[in-house]
Amino acid sequence: MALTQPAAAQMENFKTGPVFETFGPTAPVEQSEPLAQDAKFAIAFDVSAAAEPGKINRTIESAARFINMHVASGVPQENIRLAIVVHGGASIDLTSQAFFAARKDGAENASAAAIAALQDHGVIFYLCGQSAAAHGITNADLLPGVKMSLSAMTAHALLQQQGFTVNPF
Repeated sequence: MALTQPAAAQMENFKTGPVFETFGPTAPVEQSEPLAQDAKFAIAFDVSAAAEPGKINRTIESAARFINMHVASGVPQENIRLAIVVHGGASIDLTSQAFFAARKDGAENASAAAIAALQDHGVIFYLCGQSAAAHGITNADLLPGVKMSLSAMTAHALLQQQGFTVNPF
């Protein structure tokens, strides 16, 4: 029956919160095996695709969805550690409004507020230094709190050594 409903009706099940109230919508799910309340996550998200104009970068929003859905399912927020490693065309999404606008025909960096909110909840952002060099991005061009890594490969290798797994989505 759900397959016959229009997509808009199905999307009504998706809500933001409980951590991020303005982005990162998720739907409740009746799980076959509920999550243990003491579950712990250390996940690295890999981001290479740039945001669509006027929208939050899709993978960056997925990190908010991850936090929202797991906290809503009873996992304590302090048990969720996320890192976001950005490279390629998405590199521009980690830059200041002035830099972003100069590269995107005056457009607003719609990801900036989400990045700040995620950082407020402990999410760490790494920019691939090789991609930064290719796009002419310096440390001074970055949004506050974004860390410059030697490369995305380096960031992922170091995160893996710290117990992070790579989110395949």
